Amino acid sequence: MNAPNPPSSLSAAAAVSSIVSPCVNQCRLDAGLTYCLGCLRTRAEIAAWSTASDAERRAILAALAGRREAAR
Repeated sequence: MNAPNPPSSLSAAAAVSSIVSPCVNQCRLDAGLTYCLGCLRTRAEIAAWSTASDAERRAILAALAGRREAAR
């Protein structure tokens, strides 16, 4: 019998999430170092994304929608 694989550094929820990262590979922080000019996520949101649950990811995406509207 094979031993189970060791747990990865990502949470199980993040590893199977169907919610795609909003990253657009244009990573630059604004002048205040508050958020990314490419995806509009805050530094905290970027750092948390890989281990965030689907509910947390949906909350981040909802916040991004508001930021996009405000940026128009």
